[in-house]
Amino acid sequence: MDIATFLQLLHEEIGLTKHSGKKHIIHFAKAKDYYACKSELKRMKSTFHHLAKVRYLDIIHAFSCMLRPDTKLRGLTGAPIIEADTKITVHQMASSKITTKRASILSGSHTIPWGIDQVGAPEVWNKSVGQNIRVGVIDTGIDYNHPDLRNSISRGINLLNRSMLPFDDNGHGTHIAGTIAATGRHSGIVGVAPRAIIHPVKAFDNSGSAYVSDIIAGIDWCVHNDLDIINMSFGMKSYNRSLEQAVMNAYYRGKIIIASSGNDGKKKTVDYPARFPQVVSVGATTRLGKIAPFSNRGKQIDIYAPGERVYSSWLHGKYNELSGTSMATAHVSGVVALMLSIKPMSPLQIKSALRRCAIGLSKRQSSRWQPGHLNARRAIRAARQS
Repeated sequence: MDIATFLQLLHEEIGLTKHSGKKHIIHFAKAKDYYACKSELKRMKSTFHHLAKVRYLDIIHAFSCMLRPDTKLRGLTGAPIIEADTKITVHQMASSKITTKRASILSGSHTIPWGIDQVGAPEVWNKSVGQNIRVGVIDTGIDYNHPDLRNSISRGINLLNRSMLPFDDNGHGTHIAGTIAATGRHSGIVGVAPRAIIHPVKAFDNSGSAYVSDIIAGIDWCVHNDLDIINMSFGMKSYNRSLEQAVMNAYYRGKIIIASSGNDGKKKTVDYPARFPQVVSVGATTRLGKIAPFSNRGKQIDIYAPGERVYSSWLHGKYNELSGTSMATAHVSGVVALMLSIKPMSPLQIKSALRRCAIGLSKRQSSRWQPGHLNARRAIRAARQS
């Protein structure tokens, strides 16, 4: 394939997408072909201005851009593989109540939400608070002005509009960030790992919807910026090769990916990306420590964590109770930050430690291993012994 000819045709195709264009991912079979094409594209885009709309997905050696469904590029000899981009949504149940006040009765004292208490995080804060562990939250962004999050936020990215900060216009990302690392100093809430650092990656719009290519760009950004943990409180039902490739490449670079199983109450299946073996897959429990009725479950689950009516930060400095496996995932990301602050560990070591040190959910003794409930004290001990 002649690169210059391909890029000229790509420029023309993008120019024709005003009314009938859909997002696509253009995959290169070999890394050297991708980097050669990327280099040429950078050189040509001053002349062929539509090429400026192409996004690079280095982690999977692909481009992302708008194309017509019947694009002529597919017919080119030796052309890269072109696939339609697909949608993915956050794992959020309907919110129950938004409040401006804290749940604490004591004025001037901070609140420890029930889930953070139930996983035993306060018991280990004398050993670890997640100091300097960097967590990428690929979500709807973050409320930069929330008093409980101001000290937890570092540099992020807005993949929907690169020129803007990743401000949250939905609430989900702010809620997740609060559970992981809120630092309510005098009032407000405290997260699982109050000294961990949140890097907000806005890939989802105000309705909690994103394209897979935005997720991949988010994973790429987290890897490129050498973050320790990637929180993915979202999912989709169908397998996606591009997403799997991005997850695998992040895993092989030592990134710990934690994802929610989904809120369909399915007994034997979980959503992607939680279904990929390289990911820590999280189900949700109720306040009584039982598996939440809405939580997907099955043999792909690695750990369960609190996910029912979880109280956390919300937009405009407020607070909200949400239910979902998304909320459970944030608790696990927080505990993993506590573990990594004690000792560096590989994704495989983290996953096996979490599975090994969970508290059993069932009173019945089973000969085969079953996922249990997250416990910070046991997790810290497992980190020390690994």
